[in-house]
Amino acid sequence: MARVLVVDDDLTVREVLASYLRAHRHDAVEAGDGEEALRLMRERPADLVVLDLMLPGIDGLEVTRRLRAMSDVPIIMLTALGNEADRVVGLELGADDYVGKPFSPRELALRVDSVLRRTSGSSAGSGGVVRDGALVVDGDRHVATLAGEPLPLTTREFALLRFLVGHPGTAYTREDLLQHVWGWTIGDRSTVTVHVRRLREKLEDDPTRPRRLMTVWGVGYRWEASA
Repeated sequence: MARVLVVDDDLTVREVLASYLRAHRHDAVEAGDGEEALRLMRERPADLVVLDLMLPGIDGLEVTRRLRAMSDVPIIMLTALGNEADRVVGLELGADDYVGKPFSPRELALRVDSVLRRTSGSSAGSGGVVRDGALVVDGDRHVATLAGEPLPLTTREFALLRFLVGHPGTAYTREDLLQHVWGWTIGDRSTVTVHVRRLREKLEDDPTRPRRLMTVWGVGYRWEASA
């Protein structure tokens, strides 16, 4: 059982989501605004946060920013359908997934389960230690280090890195990565693009001229193993 914090100013949405999550055997906690969400996270941190971006007072983007300053808790954003700008900003701030409104509560509950599995390292093929030069990715401990220094990765960044480093030299399309890493058969490919950009900022000496996480023009991305 995981503790899941649902943050939405719409009482009906919160109650429906909490009900579905409890049916999936999670401990669902509710917050109606950003201040309450941050207070609850300080008092007793959740294992995952479902966060609406359109909140009164402190909006969801600022809540994401503050949560990332204090925790690497997985965050699933709830965004207005078609509001791509906020979605991209949220992913760049460190959110792990997003679900567009209107959405299926059942789909969201399945997304929660998927993220939690990756967080716990129980997904198929996610365990074990992969080394590539000074980079070490430990799937069992869910820790990645570069030259001995821990990398501050979100759940999805870690999963993407673990997958790519585990399959060096193979070019994957964004659709491939959505399926292998996110578990989505369909989805917004910009999600992959944002996470690749964030990984480069944390891994590459010069993110604008990557030498490890390579773009394969017309295809997608490839991990270049160290010599």
